[in-house]
Amino acid sequence: MIQTNAHPENAGPETRRDFLYYATGGAAAVATGAAIWPLIDSMNPSADVSALSVAQVDLEGVEPGSRITLKWKGKPVFIDHRPEARIAQARADDEATLIDPELDAERVQKAEWLIVVGVCTHLGCIPLGQGSGDPTGEYGGWFCPCHGSHYDTSGRIRKGPAPRNLDVPPYEFVTSTLVKIG
Repeated sequence: MIQTNAHPENAGPETRRDFLYYATGGAAAVATGAAIWPLIDSMNPSADVSALSVAQVDLEGVEPGSRITLKWKGKPVFIDHRPEARIAQARADDEATLIDPELDAERVQKAEWLIVVGVCTHLGCIPLGQGSGDPTGEYGGWFCPCHGSHYDTSGRIRKGPAPRNLDVPPYEFVTSTLVKIG
């Protein structure tokens, strides 16, 4: 005679055993999650790093033609108050053959203010051009002397080994002169 578990009198032990398996598995999953949560939580940025994720700068008093540098997320950010000549040069360069094609209008929110992360996209050097006596390269923007990358007045790579333009950080104008970066 073949016995099957189809009879109701045999359903009780199987159901209890299944419940115990599921309860044990669930408890093990919760215990594992509780044990590894501190490891996962430790991967979040610390409070001092999170505080640096947003920077605000008041641009009032920055004269046209001046460039300032500030730190955001441990990186330099170049802010260029571009005079009309630099804006015109950047717009004229829109038609040039570019390594990483991007229009000047796509890189700025206000034509007179260019805001870029001041880190060369080749090997992470800091390009020259922020200081009044610094070389600005062949295109009047920035020059990375380490490997010879030349950037134009819109921060676009024009010559050298850098593969792409200087990065534009996320930013917004809170007021006409107050900028929030990050």
